[in-house]
Amino acid sequence: MTRIIAGLAGGSTLTSVEGTGTRPTTDRVKEALFSRLESYGVLERAHVLDLYAGSGSLGVESASRGAASVDLVESADRAAEVAQRNADLVNKVLGRTAVRVHRSRVETYLARVAPELTWDLVLMDPPYTLDAEGVTEVLSALGSRLAEGAVVVVERSARSPEPVWPSGLERFSERKYGETRLWFLEPAAP
Repeated sequence: MTRIIAGLAGGSTLTSVEGTGTRPTTDRVKEALFSRLESYGVLERAHVLDLYAGSGSLGVESASRGAASVDLVESADRAAEVAQRNADLVNKVLGRTAVRVHRSRVETYLARVAPELTWDLVLMDPPYTLDAEGVTEVLSALGSRLAEGAVVVVERSARSPEPVWPSGLERFSERKYGETRLWFLEPAAP
């Protein structure tokens, strides 16, 4: 059972994606991640982009905890349907449309979204089949779309090698939780 841990929709049960190869972020990792993000002060009124969103649990958690808007990007039909259900649940609790689901490949979404749109927080939990080079390419596509003070979180298997971070982004922290590793990135100083 996956749930929203805290915020206005805290305790709400989320629909999970089953049998599609999607691996949800565990509640333990999610709780540690969001505790850290809150300590950075990055969530309140943030514009959040959740790439490879799966069920959308990270994005809807962001909305529950005060994000102004959340874009969930997921290409798998079944996962996008589940993400939409979870978005609808949180939007209803919040009384506004804070979470939007985009059924699209991540690369396609980033190529077509308005160039002036920027995000304060990007959550990226790609499938393990996306190699380190693919991770670097997607991060490169974010380009200038990160707001000042933005944070990018990349979630991978603890056994995955650290990707080469594209110019414009630098790692400022890393955490390991069992089989999960989180890398925290920020825009590089000019």
